[in-house]
Amino acid sequence: MTRPMLGVLLIAAGTLALPPMLNDNQLTLYVLLGLSAMVTIGLSILMGYAGQVSLGQASFYALGAYAAGLISVHGGPSLLGLIAAPAVAAAVALVVGVPILRLRGHQLAFATLALQLILLSLLGDASWAGGAIGLQGIPHLAVAGVELDQSIDYAYLTWAGVAVTMVVAHNLISSRTGRGLRALATSETAAAASGVPVGRYRLLVFAVSAAFAGLAGGIYAYFLGYLAPGSFPVLLSVQYVVMAVVGGLGTIWGGLLGAAAVTLIVQLLTDIGTRPGMPSYAPGVLSYAVYAVLLVVVVLFLPHGLVPALRRWWPWRRPATSSRCEIPLNPPPARAANAPPRH
Repeated sequence: MTRPMLGVLLIAAGTLALPPMLNDNQLTLYVLLGLSAMVTIGLSILMGYAGQVSLGQASFYALGAYAAGLISVHGGPSLLGLIAAPAVAAAVALVVGVPILRLRGHQLAFATLALQLILLSLLGDASWAGGAIGLQGIPHLAVAGVELDQSIDYAYLTWAGVAVTMVVAHNLISSRTGRGLRALATSETAAAASGVPVGRYRLLVFAVSAAFAGLAGGIYAYFLGYLAPGSFPVLLSVQYVVMAVVGGLGTIWGGLLGAAAVTLIVQLLTDIGTRPGMPSYAPGVLSYAVYAVLLVVVVLFLPHGLVPALRRWWPWRRPATSSRCEIPLNPPPARAANAPPRH
């Protein structure tokens, strides 16, 4: 068994063994961490391979949540709502992605931010979605007649979703499309000259990342049973960007590690800010500060993120082998054309 596979099995075993040992508050944090990891994995691929900076990823999280919640509130099967959550988010991404993905750089980032602001405004004024009060009375998810009404049930469901997103992301990156995405990440001009359909691939990654966020949103809706526009602030999208950058853009494990690191640090600082003697504004200030500090530290000392740094420092890392033809650092001197062959 290879070391990477052994590591995956150990992490999977830990994921299954951990929930029974957690209390309700810790289980809630565990579920929210997994949901953030699902969104961040998609965003990491989006930014790392397609070079698209999205400041509105929480909008697709909200779309998935509201799609699942509305279907269930109006009497539809909850499992149908969970399936519809990523489908609706991906469909909206395909529709809005056609015009906004023509933009580049900060213009694209502002366009995705505007998308979230528009969505929050619409949800706040839509009476059919609960308006500013929110969508209430969302039933628990039921699968094959079994109702998931405990936090531990959603812990397992969430991390099963994390496993699905990681498998889909790995298969996407390892496929022929993934090779095109790697070329796209290097140079769009060179990729287009090589026959890579740049526009189609950018739209594909945008839709896949939206589907991951939509799936997380669907689980979130059933877990809490209540949705409101205030549950999906702009700061949430910024948080996902910080998680992706901290973990390492373009890496699947980076999305997971970045989400875990940021979530746990923010929770630790929030606990410190709520202790007796701390001012009332301390939790909010500390939460905002941690994003800025993490970004500065990562940019200065870990410019490629945690996962690439750990790969360089890992003591058991095997020497890289590749089938590509590489130019040696010290090539042997050229032999004269009439020189006899050496034995």
